[in-house]
Amino acid sequence: MDMSVFDLFKIGIGPSSSHTVGPMVAARRFLLESGMLDEAVGVEAHLYGSLALTGVGHATDKAVILGLMGETPQELDPASVDDKLDTAALDGQIALLGIKTVPFDAKVNLVWHRASTLPEHPNGMRFVLQLRDGSIIERIYYSVGGGFITAAGEAQARAAEPVGTPVPYPFDTMVQLLEHGRRHGLTIPHMLRANERVRMSDADLDAGLDRLWRVMRDCICQGLKTEGRLPGGLNVRRRAAALWKQAQETQPQNALPHDAVQQVSLYAMAVNEENAAGGRVVTAPTNGAAGIIPAVLRYYAEDCRPIDPQRGVRDFLLTSAAIGMLCKKNASISGAEVGCQGEVGVACAMAAAGLVAALGGTNEQIENAAEIGIEHHLGMTCDPIGGLVQIPCIERNGMGAIKAITAASLALKGDGVHFVSLDSVIETMRQTGADMQVKYKETSLGGLAIHVVTVNHAAC
Repeated sequence: MDMSVFDLFKIGIGPSSSHTVGPMVAARRFLLESGMLDEAVGVEAHLYGSLALTGVGHATDKAVILGLMGETPQELDPASVDDKLDTAALDGQIALLGIKTVPFDAKVNLVWHRASTLPEHPNGMRFVLQLRDGSIIERIYYSVGGGFITAAGEAQARAAEPVGTPVPYPFDTMVQLLEHGRRHGLTIPHMLRANERVRMSDADLDAGLDRLWRVMRDCICQGLKTEGRLPGGLNVRRRAAALWKQAQETQPQNALPHDAVQQVSLYAMAVNEENAAGGRVVTAPTNGAAGIIPAVLRYYAEDCRPIDPQRGVRDFLLTSAAIGMLCKKNASISGAEVGCQGEVGVACAMAAAGLVAALGGTNEQIENAAEIGIEHHLGMTCDPIGGLVQIPCIERNGMGAIKAITAASLALKGDGVHFVSLDSVIETMRQTGADMQVKYKETSLGGLAIHVVTVNHAAC
């Protein structure tokens, strides 16, 4: 599998990996690949399918403009976004890649094709660069989930190409990964580490993993201290900070047994409130499900009393990545393609597997935990109210974190022997997503999105 842990875990901004991070990357890539920036006199971006239907709520319009400016999700300061966009709107022009200035009006140059989709994926974009001689350069890109981008025809071309740099433990299924483990006597995190070392040194790998955990931890802390209401029009209150403060003020003798569990939910909700506000998050494996892995990681680091927490966190992330890679390759992590089972369901499986690995579980127990995590999210729809990554997304992350811990506990108490294989449940998720009606897949055309009266903002 030609995928790295740092392909799956990406540092970026909210509120969506497929609708914000991906379009920003695609817009910038289009201009870089055009090779004709000096001759440009105008630019257009056409958004299709799910990107058009929920794009405003997911800040797709802002992301495209920022990408055309040359911004990248990992380097962009979230606090600077409004000023950059306001300046462009006031001037009526945009500096492409920060270099070539052309006229730009978002009401004219961003075109929303809500009734059309492009052939390869629900998240399609078409960019047009207008040149001085009257000709155009036109390219199509797809945001396929988790911030991953492909150009038209690129996915098929890659599938036909030989595998990239050989790794010592190649795998396309969990069966293959388990067989490597049995044959060589290695754990899943050890094998993932060996594969990553083909691309980088141990020191660089560890530094990258530590940075991911640092950003995740900082995001939790920011979310636990920030109150107010989320942008977008639903007037949703941020709850994590107030509930966290309440939890810290509760006297031990007055605490209820479930209060400890609630803290893990609050970690996840804090991250996804930050994501909904456009803050700095780690795509894990998507932004809509970005709270689950950080929440379970903090639970591991603070509540499981690990002997070597740093090593445990690294093993957690490597193992989680292995599960995410399998899900992305053999099904999808795109809510627009398979519904929320591919986002919260996959994140739950990744977190459950990572926790088992960090706690010293066997490879078979890791597989069992991941399988439980996905199995009990099968069929989950993606129906965000108002096209915003807020309801039901924020609470879903809190619930997903608890389910991940439960899945890990069940797996660790067993011997690794289980009835349903991870490969089988991933294939089931793929087929379930294919059977799911489009209105339930990140279009806000069905489910909660149409059965909740959003004008009653005060009730949110």
